[in-house]
Amino acid sequence: MMSRGGTRLTSSLMAAVGGRCFSAATVRTLSDEVATAWIRAPVVGLRYESTLALGDKERQEEKPVVSGLAAGGSGGKDEKTVVSYWGIQPGKVKKDDGTEWRWSCFRPWETYESNTSIDLKKHHVPVTLMDKLAFWTVKVLRWPTDIFFQRRYGCRAMMLETVAAVPGMVGGMLLHCKSLRRFEHSGGWIKALLEEAENERMHLMTFMEVAQPRWYERALVFAVQGVFFNAYFLGYIISPKFAHRMVGYLEEEAIHSYTEFLKELDKGNIENVPAPAIAIDYWRLPANSTLRDVVMIVRADEAHHRDVNHFASDIHYQGRELKETPAPLGYH
Repeated sequence: MMSRGGTRLTSSLMAAVGGRCFSAATVRTLSDEVATAWIRAPVVGLRYESTLALGDKERQEEKPVVSGLAAGGSGGKDEKTVVSYWGIQPGKVKKDDGTEWRWSCFRPWETYESNTSIDLKKHHVPVTLMDKLAFWTVKVLRWPTDIFFQRRYGCRAMMLETVAAVPGMVGGMLLHCKSLRRFEHSGGWIKALLEEAENERMHLMTFMEVAQPRWYERALVFAVQGVFFNAYFLGYIISPKFAHRMVGYLEEEAIHSYTEFLKELDKGNIENVPAPAIAIDYWRLPANSTLRDVVMIVRADEAHHRDVNHFASDIHYQGRELKETPAPLGYH
């Protein structure tokens, strides 16, 4: 705010300069307007006006620049990339042969060749009361699935994967929070469980290319996932050994389901179509692979998840924590 002295000074200067160029009335009018303008100028405006450079003002008015083409995560479709003001831009990834990588949802170094020679008949015999509870919980959950899907194994696989991808994410999340609370390492188990969840999700992305779910099947996924996520979350907090044991039995049922899927393919009841492109790149399959090859790979993945979760439950049964035993990272 300008003081009275400042106002008099302004009037004097205007009178001295204006005497030669303006009339007395004009000088008085101009001096009054200048003084009024100084008095009414907002303080905040003056402060920020002095700190904003011209370049900053121009950047504030800029809009995101749209340029370039990037391979999307849904089948490698070309999509426009928004180049951020902060310089964030997806990097271009190439295969070993020099061709451009088509997927943004996973990278070449995250792919692998699954070990399909794994023993599919291994079974953890339930002995303790908690093991029996976990075993029969899975058996009860399988019953309505058999009635609903019957022999529609493509849609059955999608439904199975929307559920199977939940435990790894829940377990990894809770171990992550525990690691933060206790300021301790997890022995690699956070990464192992999150890798399991991502692998199960890739199963779903693969089967989405083979069988499109109907509207009521999508609605069923919403209901089942909402109930199962919260139930498993509470179950893992109460007893991690029960939670991992139940997932182990769930994976045993998944092996059985995919075995039946293979039988239907061999009988010709389900068409053995070419393998989706996302499956060929994710599992490093030959270009001429078929749906049968994909189902065999997925079944092997479920067998590995079976072993990991039974192993985790055994660690808890021995009265130890997961961090005390290194996680089987890269166990495919």
